[in-house]
Amino acid sequence: QVQLVESGGGLVQAGGSLRLSCAASGRTFSGYDMGWFRQAPGKEREFVAVISWTGGSVYYTHYADSVKGRFTISRDYAKNTVSLQMNSLKFEDTAVYYCSAGSAGGSHNPRVYDYWGQGTQVTVSS
Repeated sequence: QVQLVESGGGLVQAGGSLRLSCAASGRTFSGYDMGWFRQAPGKEREFVAVISWTGGSVYYTHYADSVKGRFTISRDYAKNTVSLQMNSLKFEDTAVYYCSAGSAGGSHNPRVYDYWGQGTQVTVSS
């Protein structure tokens, strides 16, 4: 059974930092893109970041404009985990954050991702 389990969410003041982690089990995701999306109340799920592996030690990352320069996605292929370091958090970053995996080609469209975690709440107080 494939599972993605997020952790690391919580309450933080604006300007603070949080680190989200996602542990994957049930299969290896080494050939898959792994991404982070978020969903605020009343809004659609939106892309945050993705990390893709193109073979060997080569990979690329993409970020939503709203988080570029503040968030960093990273991946540990040996441990089958992906992390999201979030710095300089803003009130508008408040959302449920979801880990995802799929053969997405670096897509920002959540519909092309096959696997999802249950989500972790991030709340930024202003």
